[in-house]
Amino acid sequence: MNIAITNGLLLMPPAFRGGLNAWSRTDGTPGSPTWASADNGALVPADQDFGTCLEVMKQQTTTSIRFMGETPMIPGVYLRVSARIKAVAGALCSARIAGWAGNGSRARVTGLIETGPSVPLTAYGDVVEISAIVGVGSRRGVDMAWGTAPVYGHFGLDLVGANGGAFRIESIRIDDVTAAFIPSLIDWVDVRDFGARGDNVTNDRAAFVAADQAANGGSILVPEGTFFISGDLGINSRVRFKGTLRTPAETRVSFLQDFDFPTYAAAFGDETLGMKKALQALFGYTDHVALNLCGRRVDLTEPLEIGALAPGLTGFSNRRVICNGSISAKAGTAWDSSRWTSTATYDPAQPLRLSNVANVAAIEIGSRVTGPGVGREVYVNAKDVAARILTLSQPFFGGAGTRSYTFERFRYLFDFSGVEQVSRLNFVDLDLNCEGVASGIMLPPKGEMIALRDCYMTKPRDRGITSIGRGCQDMLVDRCQFLSNEMDLPAQQRTTIAINVNANDVKIRDNRFVRFAHFMVASGGGHIISGNHWFQGDGSGEGLRYAGLVLTRPNVQTTINGNYIDNASVEWTNEHSAEPDFTGDEFSFGGLTITGNTCLCSNTAAWFTWLTVKPFGTGHFVHGLTVTSNVFKALYGDVDRIERVDTSIADLDYNNMRNLQFAGNTFNGVRNYVSNPLMLQHNQTASAAIWTLPVIEGLPFRGWAKSVQSVIAETPITNASGARIDSAPWVQTEVGPGRRQIQLNWPVAAKGRVSVYARMDRPQ
Repeated sequence: MNIAITNGLLLMPPAFRGGLNAWSRTDGTPGSPTWASADNGALVPADQDFGTCLEVMKQQTTTSIRFMGETPMIPGVYLRVSARIKAVAGALCSARIAGWAGNGSRARVTGLIETGPSVPLTAYGDVVEISAIVGVGSRRGVDMAWGTAPVYGHFGLDLVGANGGAFRIESIRIDDVTAAFIPSLIDWVDVRDFGARGDNVTNDRAAFVAADQAANGGSILVPEGTFFISGDLGINSRVRFKGTLRTPAETRVSFLQDFDFPTYAAAFGDETLGMKKALQALFGYTDHVALNLCGRRVDLTEPLEIGALAPGLTGFSNRRVICNGSISAKAGTAWDSSRWTSTATYDPAQPLRLSNVANVAAIEIGSRVTGPGVGREVYVNAKDVAARILTLSQPFFGGAGTRSYTFERFRYLFDFSGVEQVSRLNFVDLDLNCEGVASGIMLPPKGEMIALRDCYMTKPRDRGITSIGRGCQDMLVDRCQFLSNEMDLPAQQRTTIAINVNANDVKIRDNRFVRFAHFMVASGGGHIISGNHWFQGDGSGEGLRYAGLVLTRPNVQTTINGNYIDNASVEWTNEHSAEPDFTGDEFSFGGLTITGNTCLCSNTAAWFTWLTVKPFGTGHFVHGLTVTSNVFKALYGDVDRIERVDTSIADLDYNNMRNLQFAGNTFNGVRNYVSNPLMLQHNQTASAAIWTLPVIEGLPFRGWAKSVQSVIAETPITNASGARIDSAPWVQTEVGPGRRQIQLNWPVAAKGRVSVYARMDRPQ
């Protein structure tokens, strides 16, 4: 590069023989005294070494010669100012190149180095060349690094030292030597050439902006040093880091051509900080949509709290992707859970509020609430410190009262609790290695269409994916594997949960969940749970088995289809209801379809069932349940049945049962075949006018025998004498103390064998 050629700039000062009016005796500024009027300086027309030159009789300690023309200072350009000089008589001294720096207002820029190295003149007649290099950047070999404030300079030389000597000076030269620092064939620029200091103090933002503009399709080099950047910065060029950046927390840095994790890790010299700054840029409404980890592993020393690393971000609804790499939590105190116990008042009339909360300021948003009357997976999603109020993700079932509650705050790899709303966020092809140190992902209080695809969630310490509000609306989890941190514990000792949701329309498809306390606790409705494999057994003989899937809304509109349900059950509750007793103006348990699943258990207690309904209040019933085309198989010990009601709090109202379809299922190792309608065979060997069928065990939930669809004679019906009877019986249902028997009433005493199709509901 040569700006005299490329920019048409005239750098070379005029020769002395052109007149001394262009040469100042002081700083070179307009109005300063010139050598044309000096009585101690004159032109020598024919020096044997220099030709026409300036002879000066030194009379001042510092005798200055400055070109009064304004030599431009351009970022990225380096100038060599040089002169040849010799002593001819009198006292000897030293010589140096010097300059005066001016800004755009024609004022002097102070605080700069304005002189080059001093060279002593030691003998008369010896020609000595002095030189210095001046430029914007502070680079090795640059004598006067002026930064970006000066826009021009007045250059020349100084004679310093003893007075009384005579010296002859050849015309001063100014040459563009940029090529010595930046070879013309390279396609990158160095931020030092545009004023970056890299001293960890000076704000180098302007230099980075200038370098980016000058790169012109090439790249930027950030050399060794720590470069402080204050103020948002967007770099359009490709960038290579040998040094590092330091910024205030709120400063956003966007590498638009190199937006990936390796670049941010190199830029900030730390993987955790690099990941934070990359995420800050990702949610900064810039041009990049995906943060690619480029197959790298990110070792996190603390949680990625999105609300803290992107201050002021309250909502984000543009599609964003975090993909292609591994996130690993490294042990440290930053991952420690926090725990508080406080008294608070709950009122079912305000079901999502806790009031009069003691020590409310200390309780963190995202804390899990436990205590009397609190269902599973209830979280704090907002707080009002002044009013002493906490907002909850779900109601309590325990009724009104002032009680003591525990608030526990887990730590997550990705924590969105500090951002009010995030939608359309995708985690793709990631290894989320919690390592028993951290939990996985905490969703924002609000949002929709957050997705995980082809990810591995390994050993979450407490939770995999946590919803503290409605940020799980329409969430998609596809083709992922969740491995528990409690693999070796018996089922009854596990506490970790892979997923919880509060909102509607979640799709959980083709995933694998291994040995959690529950793989999912789901409120809301409209869910599709398809093609998954969840298993929660252990190696203990006749071990306890617990719910893999917990549905906490009675009317769920949910499909459970084509899953492999291994040593775990589906538990259906209404524990997230502020008024758990059935009131008549709500839907009770209904809207659930379980079809085409493979259900297995082994080495378990005989009372284990794959479907459990647990009412948390009185008066509830089932009005819409389909269980069809499933395979149920028990290994190494039979189980009694496939379904049951957990009556530890309340039982169902069997009189109101309707629309239950249990059909086409396969049973192996199950003692009671369960179906609705259920075919019963009764063989009456002794003539009787009233045939009372045995207690029916095979109706779902051991329900009442409420109706009979048909009575078919499989043999001739005869009287005591063997004569055939052609009349039909009338049917009496709900017979016996448990209302689980049926009576057939004949007009005369009869005997024979019949097939009866009985139901425990009345379809409507």
